[in-house]
Amino acid sequence: MLQHQAPPSLDPVFQALADPSRRSMLERLTLGPASVSQLAEPLPMTLAAVGQHIAVLEAAGLVKSQKVGRVRTCTLDTTVLTQAEKWINDLRVAVERQLDRLGVYLAETKPADEA
Repeated sequence: MLQHQAPPSLDPVFQALADPSRRSMLERLTLGPASVSQLAEPLPMTLAAVGQHIAVLEAAGLVKSQKVGRVRTCTLDTTVLTQAEKWINDLRVAVERQLDRLGVYLAETKPADEA
């Protein structure tokens, strides 16, 4: 099943999504842009730690941030999420095809006394 390996460009995306705090930040950003302090508000961590998580999200291409004055505002970038979604969907389709073929094989090879 090597033909369905995620492209290396998606590795940072899945690594970023592996952390519940980062997923929480992404969920908040689905509502619209947010400052770092707004993203930090519900999380039990320092602003510095939130900044490190945002850096991971930015490196993965999931978030863009812009600093205006003293406020850093983050926005969600769905481009790489769309790529990850496509890969997951392609993998799901391939697995479903294999299961369909297995179902056909099992039906064809079913012993007569089980029919």
